[in-house]
Amino acid sequence: MKKILVPIDFSDEAKYACKVAASIAKKTGSEIILLHMLDIPTDAIDPLESDITRGGAQTILFMKGIHRRFEKLKKQPFFDGVKINENVKFHKAFEGVIEESKNNNVDLIVMGSQGSTGLKEMLVGSNTEKVVRQSDIPVLVIKQDIDNFEINNIIFASDFGEGSKKSFHNVIDFANMFKAKLHLLFINTARNFEPTEVTNTKLKNFVADFEIKDFTLNTYNDYTIEEGILNYGKKINADIIAINTHGRSGLAQLFNESISKELANHALRPVVTFKI
Repeated sequence: MKKILVPIDFSDEAKYACKVAASIAKKTGSEIILLHMLDIPTDAIDPLESDITRGGAQTILFMKGIHRRFEKLKKQPFFDGVKINENVKFHKAFEGVIEESKNNNVDLIVMGSQGSTGLKEMLVGSNTEKVVRQSDIPVLVIKQDIDNFEINNIIFASDFGEGSKKSFHNVIDFANMFKAKLHLLFINTARNFEPTEVTNTKLKNFVADFEIKDFTLNTYNDYTIEEGILNYGKKINADIIAINTHGRSGLAQLFNESISKELANHALRPVVTFKI
């Protein structure tokens, strides 16, 4: 891991994301890119001028204010010893995050998420869930202030079908980076019931194709997949929940992007998503 992108709206939740990103950066030697998407009236920018200082007095005023806030943020103690780059873009928020992650060859996006109930939308509108759905690189969603971010136990929740194998090597790499134990988890519900032996065989066949250093295989029964993942996370005191997401909608599969968006909205534990 070399580059971590943190979208910034200067909220408390964005600060929580910065603190986690800084912790990861110190462990991995990564640099952090702080990105603010500036939404100002289009007539404040001259589209023929690439230099924002020629875009009008209003643009200059906005930019000066943003850079002052950046300087204050970068003085936070948790950033000590971390290489930081700041960037301001005039773009729709989630589209800008995706574009900048590609332009900068980012390895991980860390985003803050407002509220603990999912009633408040993330950052600006529903941008975090849009990034979760569209990003080709892992997205780590942070919902609360974490002083000492440690990853010792990771839940990987999946249907463990063939599609899940496409991104599982990224999940293993993520776990290895933190020397964490990986808990593979299948949620059994009345709607999608499987006999124990069928699930056990599926899990064993799934891991047989990979080299995993430290892991467990688990089946958990609950009313819904989301409740099962969250409840199992509480049971083992997991540090993070890892889950696959799809980049397209309308998939009638056991795990689709609606599940990962719901988790990103509701889970208090950090959630990292890997696109299939």
